[in-house]
Amino acid sequence: MGALTETLRRHDRVGFDTSIFIYQLEDSPQYAALSDEALGALSGGTFKGVTSILTLMEVGVRPLQLGRDDVTDEYELLLSTFPNLLIVDLDRACARRAAQLRATYRLRPADSLQVAACLHHGATALLTNDKGLRRVQELQVVILDDFVSVT
Repeated sequence: MGALTETLRRHDRVGFDTSIFIYQLEDSPQYAALSDEALGALSGGTFKGVTSILTLMEVGVRPLQLGRDDVTDEYELLLSTFPNLLIVDLDRACARRAAQLRATYRLRPADSLQVAACLHHGATALLTNDKGLRRVQELQVVILDDFVSVT
């Protein structure tokens, strides 16, 4: 078990930022091994995962720019059937929490919505590679880059 999994397994529910899925889907040379580790632990039931519907939007952008609607469909199917992953809609409660997060931490709109959705659905950690999210105090922000040299 890698250091990343050791960190994440301390939590019952982990929020997943979009970048983790993009690294895996695009087989990122720098991050694929770590995203594979995290997603493997998730699919194996080491912890539960949550991400917002924004992830489906964000992973679809590049394939759509390339005219590959079929790839966007494939990504959506893959994520929507991923074991132990809950993809949540955004509602008023999430919007209000996102506004509070934006006001407190000066987050970008999409980031505040993603974090709010994860918090609303019980995440106590967020796996991301966005160092700007370290400011958020309501959950443990786990930065993928912090594990690059560890693996």
